[in-house]
Order: sequence, then C-alpha cells, then structure tokens
Amino acid sequence: MSEPALSVTGLVTSFPDGNGRARVVDGVSFHVDPGEVLALVGESGCGKSVTALSTLRLVPRPGRIEEGRVRLGGIDVLSLSVPEMRSMRGREAAMIFQEPMTSLNPVHTVGDQVIEAIRLHERVSKDAARARTVELFQEVRIPDAEERVDAYPHQLSGGLKQRVMIAMALALRPRLLIADEPTTALDVTIQAQILELMRELQRELQTAILLITHDLGVVNELADRIAVMYAGKLVEEGTRTEVLAGARHPYTRGLLRSMPSLARRGQALAEIEGVVPPPSEWPPGCRFASRCPVALSHCAAELPATTRLSSTHTADCHVVAREEAA
Repeated sequence: MSEPALSVTGLVTSFPDGNGRARVVDGVSFHVDPGEVLALVGESGCGKSVTALSTLRLVPRPGRIEEGRVRLGGIDVLSLSVPEMRSMRGREAAMIFQEPMTSLNPVHTVGDQVIEAIRLHERVSKDAARARTVELFQEVRIPDAEERVDAYPHQLSGGLKQRVMIAMALALRPRLLIADEPTTALDVTIQAQILELMRELQRELQTAILLITHDLGVVNELADRIAVMYAGKLVEEGTRTEVLAGARHPYTRGLLRSMPSLARRGQALAEIEGVVPPPSEWPPGCRFASRCPVALSHCAAELPATTRLSSTHTADCHVVAREEAA
C-alpha cells in the first residue's frame, strides 16, 4: 500500500488566550491518499484553516504547534529545519488561499509572480520559467495565456486570478494541493468553473487535494471522503456517500438540515441553535453537547470515544455509541 500524500496524527495547535493557551486544533488525525480529495468541513472558527496551515508549518505567531506528527509523502515535516521546510512547500505540497484578490502582489505581473515561484525551487533561466508559466496558464484554462502572463492582478477578473493561484500552486507538480475555501470570493457561475477545473486537474495529474470548506455543495462536487470538524476536533469521517447520505453525528445532521434542498422545498431551513463555544469554555466532554438536541446526561462531562460504523465511517458521539451497542 502506498504512503499517504498527507498523514496527520494527534495534531495540537494553540494560540494564547486570557487563561494561557487555547488548543484551537486539539488532537486531530486524518490522512489523504494519493489522487484523493478529502474535504475538511465545519463552521467558521472550528479550526479548519489552522489545521491546513499547520500541515505546512505556516501557523502565524503567536500560534504554535504543540504536539502531533505531520508527514508529507512519508517525511516528518515537524522535524525539518526552516530551509528544509521552505523547500518542501511548493514541491511536496502547495496551498491555494481563499482570497485571490489579496494573495497576489498588485505591483508585479501575474506571470512574474509565477516565474519567481518556479525559480525559487528550480535552477532554470527566466525564459524557460516564462515558457513554463505560459504552459501552466494554458493548463488551468486561462484564455490568451501568452498575453495574460504580462497582466497585472487588477486587470484580471476574480475567476482568472484564482486560476493564476492554481497555476502557481501546480508549478512544481506537488503531490498534495491544499485548497482553503477556493471558491468563497467568487460568484456562482465562476465557482462552478473553478470546481470543474480542479476536478479535471485532479484526474489528469492525480494530485491529492485537502479541501477546506464550509460549503456542502462544493463538497458534493469534489470530495471522495469527508471529515467533519467542530470546535477543534473531528467528529465524523467517511466517504462522501456515508457522510452526506448517512450522517450519524448530530452536528453533521444539523449541518445537512441547514442546507437548501429540493426535497424540502417550501420549508424553512433548520438551524443549529446556539453558537460555537470559545476555546476557553470548551467542556471536558463532547464540545457539541450544549447545542445537541439529543445529548445525554454525561455528554458534556465525558469525552466520546470513536465509534466505527464501517471500514471507512466513524463518529465520535456518545449517542451513536449507544445506538450501535443496542
């Protein structure tokens, strides 16, 4: 069996708060296999983006990785020196950020920015890097690629800027692509085009993708497997069909009920009552307990164990555990 493109075990990432340090990511474990798309799903503030940044050691200070292991293609990235880690980024894994408008430098052409990324890692001439950039622009379906290379960010639409970011991320053919809300800032039509592009590139290049999103529509379009995150912990994981059609954790079910559906046309959208508690107020047990409509008396006090529902489907929930035991 091949080595996962990304393997994360017991990851803990903390930030300072009024009582010391809060574990914003708290014991998270998952893997992404070569050529697979894993979607990390959850509400804003649940720790998805911090998890993604942790895998590339890009957590902004004063945040820091406290515990755990992160392996990219079998290499333990937490043990690498700063120059070694810098070399890994782009070559082994690359990231597409959610705001293409602010991720590109406005005073340099988009082509120069991709050329610079290539020449940071490969000893090639500027002309060779430019030719490679044109090829990349063509790969990500940027029209008139030869001319667009010399355009400045403000001269491109949001969709074209996101395509430039994808081209830059793919420049060194990384085995893992981390896409953090890649369609959030785009209108619906352009979102569909970017999703189709990512699906085509994933099939053609067999690149593993870690997709960070709160949009279950995007998940349904792209993901092979789904990991649901709440308040710093993973609460359910399974294949796309297992999670979207057979969700077991009350939080996952709440997310699905809050999405528009033709089957519930004319009905008001359901909501998950309450708000995500801040890290300083997380209970010792299940962190969803205060909002859960089916919580048991001991849910908030005792941390739930992982219940295996199939070879690929798990849920961390006392209620699910009781249902399975019965």
